[in-house]
Amino acid sequence: MRYFFIALLFFYGFSLTGQNMVIKIEKGNTINTLKEQIEKQSDYKLAYDEEISSQITFNTEINYQSISVPRLIEQLNNRLPHDFKVLGNNITVKPRESKLNAQENYTLSGTIYDEYDQPLLGASITIPKLQKGTSTNSEGKFSIQLPQGSYEIHISFLGYSTITQNLVLDRDINWTLKMETGDEILEEVVIEQNNKATNIKKPQMSINSLSMKEIKQIPVALGEPDPLKSLLTLPGVTNAGEGSSGFNVRGGAADQNLILLDNVPIYSDSHLFGFFSVFNADAVNSLDLYKGGIPSKYGGRVSSVLDIKQHNGDYKDFKFEGGVGLISSKLKVEGPLKKQKASFMLAGRTSYAHLFLKLADNENSAKFYDLNSKLNYKINENNSLHFSGYLGKDVFDINDSFSSKYGNTMGKLNWKHRFHKNIDTDLSIFYSDYQFGLTLNTLSFNWDSGIESYGLKYAWQHYISDDIQLNYGVDATYYDFNPGILIPNSPESTVNYRELDRKYALEPSVYLDINQKIGDHLEIRYGLRYSTFYRYGKQKVNIYANSPVNYNPVYNIYQEATPIGTKFYDSGEVISSFDNFEPRAALSYILNDESSIKASYNRMAQYLHIVSNSQSPTPVNIWTPSGPFIEPQILDQYAIGYFRNFDNNRYSLETEAFYKAIDNRIDYVDGADLIANNDIEQVLLNGQARAYGLEVLFRKNSGDLTGWISYTLSRAEQKNPGRTPEEPGIANGNWYLSPYDKLHNLSITGNYEYSKKWSFSANFSLQSGQPVTYPNGYYEFGGIPVPNYSLRNENRLPLYHHLDLAATLTPKPKKNKSWESYWVFSIYNVYNRRNASSIRFTTNDDTGINEARRLSIFGFLPSVSYNFKF
Repeated sequence: MRYFFIALLFFYGFSLTGQNMVIKIEKGNTINTLKEQIEKQSDYKLAYDEEISSQITFNTEINYQSISVPRLIEQLNNRLPHDFKVLGNNITVKPRESKLNAQENYTLSGTIYDEYDQPLLGASITIPKLQKGTSTNSEGKFSIQLPQGSYEIHISFLGYSTITQNLVLDRDINWTLKMETGDEILEEVVIEQNNKATNIKKPQMSINSLSMKEIKQIPVALGEPDPLKSLLTLPGVTNAGEGSSGFNVRGGAADQNLILLDNVPIYSDSHLFGFFSVFNADAVNSLDLYKGGIPSKYGGRVSSVLDIKQHNGDYKDFKFEGGVGLISSKLKVEGPLKKQKASFMLAGRTSYAHLFLKLADNENSAKFYDLNSKLNYKINENNSLHFSGYLGKDVFDINDSFSSKYGNTMGKLNWKHRFHKNIDTDLSIFYSDYQFGLTLNTLSFNWDSGIESYGLKYAWQHYISDDIQLNYGVDATYYDFNPGILIPNSPESTVNYRELDRKYALEPSVYLDINQKIGDHLEIRYGLRYSTFYRYGKQKVNIYANSPVNYNPVYNIYQEATPIGTKFYDSGEVISSFDNFEPRAALSYILNDESSIKASYNRMAQYLHIVSNSQSPTPVNIWTPSGPFIEPQILDQYAIGYFRNFDNNRYSLETEAFYKAIDNRIDYVDGADLIANNDIEQVLLNGQARAYGLEVLFRKNSGDLTGWISYTLSRAEQKNPGRTPEEPGIANGNWYLSPYDKLHNLSITGNYEYSKKWSFSANFSLQSGQPVTYPNGYYEFGGIPVPNYSLRNENRLPLYHHLDLAATLTPKPKKNKSWESYWVFSIYNVYNRRNASSIRFTTNDDTGINEARRLSIFGFLPSVSYNFKF
């Protein structure tokens, strides 16, 4: 048997206690070459059986300068599957028979970081010789058991250079690897081409990831890189139009997306009513969007999970990064609090467009600011503490008659502990809230609403073997809902103090995920989440004779039912409770080295809802919990796909077909009053939703020109039938288009590296118009024209499309210099397409003729920003 291994250089010319040797060994040399050089440069002889000389061949070139003999013996015994021992003037070499015969297994584990010392989630570690592999978790850690022997290890990650490392495994080994060209944490590193290929082996499907480099290259309105806006270039993701907040995934509503910042829920995702997201691209390390096949550790929403991680901060050097744009600026600072032991990251962003308005004697004002923070402390090899924080606020004023303040606050403290080389845990506590405040001076009142949550999570990652890994844990979140408080702010106010009923709830859950390899071609992940939800007092709950909503057959309309009484629930008393089993399953079947077929199923329950008659979320929208009249939404989603890499991973293709059905999807009746409604159950009907479609993502992963084309053909519908044969329900009880239906969704994104100084990027987006309800006629009542509307969402806005371009200039492109800067010049909507944000039907005051008026947010919009880091 021939063994391939890494040998160390020997130092020349001394005895056992002081001799050094210089030895050069070329790739392919046998141990006889090592013997000749040692014996020529010292008094020592290598003694071994002739059989060993034919077994051992060097597979790397050796060119070391010096090493002591004791150090030489130590290194050989640590790294090679042979025993080296000094006996007099002899160095004996013998095979370790017992270990070789037993084929003893050892653990290769480690942590993989990017060039900014941030842990890489999903980096692939593969061993071609054994056709085995694993990937890193959210902390960049991995662990795999291998038989003793010599291996070539490949480490790859989307957008980074692949690393090949030769290893002789005869003991447990732990690596710390920084993925950047020229890094010397590991010896004998071979750098290969950039790898952005799709992972065909893992059963996880319906997931899209974007690097911060890709996000910053995508042209956007007003020139501010935006992680959320970048999602719109991916298949299955749309929004309600320009200047709108939220995003829709596979025909789902915005409130059906679970948005996590460092694993903490965020309840509002936008600044300035949707022009910017709350996520500063400089503070974000990674972004993963799960659209289906969602792992069991995630729960609480039925459409998607957006998992965003912040930068940890550099453990070695202080670094600054920032940018100045037309309406906002930002700055990030990171560095060690104690080198290699503790680090911090602090990033701030603010807008200043309101200052230009004041210079122009414009009394209106709109501004925002946000602050991201991260602290890390490594207690020892097995323990670390981390703190994450976010604070963001918006202030909006109109002529001192109307003002609004709203924003998110988040904080989390977690302890990461390694019980064993195969068991990692993460215990965290968090706080997150969203508060909305409104002052209307013309009517002299203040309005305040919000949602607060407190949570605990304990997650375990357990590596059983190279074929089986477990993820399990528990979590619980406590909610405090403030639907609204109306407060007079002057003696002249015409409104009275009013407080809508506060609501309280607890959502505990437990989960288990098992990832298992079966043979060389099949890998499956299956699991179960058990979730519960308890709605608590203190609250009065209405009692109705039949239902909160009455049907009036005379006028063919739904009306609010009158309560026949109320029941009071004291503080801590359970009003309603729900529980659901949520099974998950996914598989990947490898067809060959370049392609695979994947399939998945997941059931999820959602206990929180936003009831709104607007297509995109607004700051005034109120979260409400499931309870006596609102059931939790239940999703069943199925997906199957074909995945392939082409031309040595230069191109990749992902195709998926999906179908999802949602029970207990509520919708409001025609003419419903949703604002400040304390008895919201009186205007809601229960129903169903469904969505199905085909997604295609084609990527070019390497070369001067890179990018992707995504296309989605899909349908999203809802159905709210009448409760009796006489009732019409909504849209006569038939399936009708949901507000988030986009039959066609095409996005083309490209980036061209013209030179070291110049790079260019472009993005073309095309979507079907959003479903809306138009009047199809009108009648006069007392001389006043009254519109008669078509069925719900029977019409559409015009086709939506625009082309955006950007150019990046790096004046002095030079790596590893202390100051780096670049300019970004961009044009949003190059051909000035006036996309309709909405169409309003009114009567012309001059002619008295009814007319349609289109509202467009952006036309041709140039911008420029200056960015730097040092």
